[in-house]
Amino acid sequence: MPDFCDVALPVPLDTAFTYAIADGMQPVIGGRVLVPFRQQRLSGIVVNLHDHKPKVQTKKLIEVLDPEPVLDPSLMRLGKWIADYYLAPLGEVLRTMLPLGAEFKRMISYRIAEAGHLALHEAGMSGSSSRSRKTPDDQLAEFRVLDYLSERDEVKEESLRAATRVSKSVLTGMVRKKWILREDHSSARDAARVVKVAVLRGTEGKLNANQRTLIDTLAAAGGKVPVDTLHALEVPRTTLGTLVKRGIVLMVEEPAGFTMSALKARPSPFDFQFNRAQQEALQRIQESVNARKFSGMLLHGVTGSGKTAVYLAGMRSVLGRRTCVRFSAIGLPFCTPRFPIRRGRNSGIESNVAMRAWWWARDLQCSHRFQIWRW
Repeated sequence: MPDFCDVALPVPLDTAFTYAIADGMQPVIGGRVLVPFRQQRLSGIVVNLHDHKPKVQTKKLIEVLDPEPVLDPSLMRLGKWIADYYLAPLGEVLRTMLPLGAEFKRMISYRIAEAGHLALHEAGMSGSSSRSRKTPDDQLAEFRVLDYLSERDEVKEESLRAATRVSKSVLTGMVRKKWILREDHSSARDAARVVKVAVLRGTEGKLNANQRTLIDTLAAAGGKVPVDTLHALEVPRTTLGTLVKRGIVLMVEEPAGFTMSALKARPSPFDFQFNRAQQEALQRIQESVNARKFSGMLLHGVTGSGKTAVYLAGMRSVLGRRTCVRFSAIGLPFCTPRFPIRRGRNSGIESNVAMRAWWWARDLQCSHRFQIWRW
């Protein structure tokens, strides 16, 4: 196993960072790793494995997140091409290709340092320094933080900010003055979605009406029913707990199945109210399509006159056949929201749902994936 790996991190720097591989770790090119970066932990993509020791001291990988690549060689080449073409940092490009944020838990905590204890003591004895460049309100905010941390060993960033009503910039300034210590405990987490399932073990013993209803439902379904389905019955929820205590029903967790049909459908982006000119233009397009003869058409109109709406309605009329849409870069922010398939951070899909959809689509055969994403 090589001794070093180059990692592309989601930072605005056009370079990869070299880390030492600890004993027992086996990173792979195209897989994710957790690494220390300045005062935080980041998840990055391994882009190279080698034995070339850098001239500067290197930090070690914290954790290997993927035993196999999440980006295969073709996707890695695509990411590098995008980075070169658009002059974008490779790490940020690769991050946009991986909606796997639900698999990474970020946690920052703070604790008071010795210098912070000293500053708090001096402020209690003689008041705040008149030579400080900070306003009295800012100084008061800092001492609220010190006072809060002095009574606790370690506090999460969210709890600290909520309790002391300070901004991140205040905490950053206190870290620079070494009054408080910032520690990053970010780590990978199991984001696999599971569902609780009730399993019928037996029907011995006396049962009341509610218990009999649950037992009959389980028996009719083959002895296994999701708990949410049982909770939807007109039976008190405590009834299931009683059956579990009596050993008649066993509760287990199973991986939740995922299908694209499970996602909530978006409102149709094609429900346009056309004026007369748009209706005439759409009719001309449809007539040409129905004739199955190629002809070039250009819609002429001022900005905002509804040309794109006519194009989209024309595409709708040929759904089931292949269509191709080309946008100029400046038009993407205005045109892409009209399409039912939206990707990236603006998709409005929860991170864990996007993550499961990504893994699901990635594991499909290419031909199946093409059938799903094409118009």
